[in-house]
Amino acid sequence: MSNYVIRSGDRTAFLAGLRELVDFLTGNPAVAVPRHASVIVLVDAADPAGRRAGVETVAAPLGVPTEDIGAGYFGARRDFGPVSFGVVGVPPEDRQ
Repeated sequence: MSNYVIRSGDRTAFLAGLRELVDFLTGNPAVAVPRHASVIVLVDAADPAGRRAGVETVAAPLGVPTEDIGAGYFGARRDFGPVSFGVVGVPPEDRQ
């Protein structure tokens, strides 16, 4: 058993929501879009090694390295044009 929890969601519902958003924006060109957008998967673990391991688990299939962001955080990100898909390991004291 891993010493981290990846806060992941329903993949099918997430992908359907993205497609719905693209269809909506395509059909409604008057709707403003942001310059940049981010989607983040969160990793919970009590210790830094667990946070890093959890982030590495998500980062590996993205083909990106895990970075020590500092203050107990670890992260990784892959950009798709102006949209980024990332993962962040959050220290226990900063979780809400």
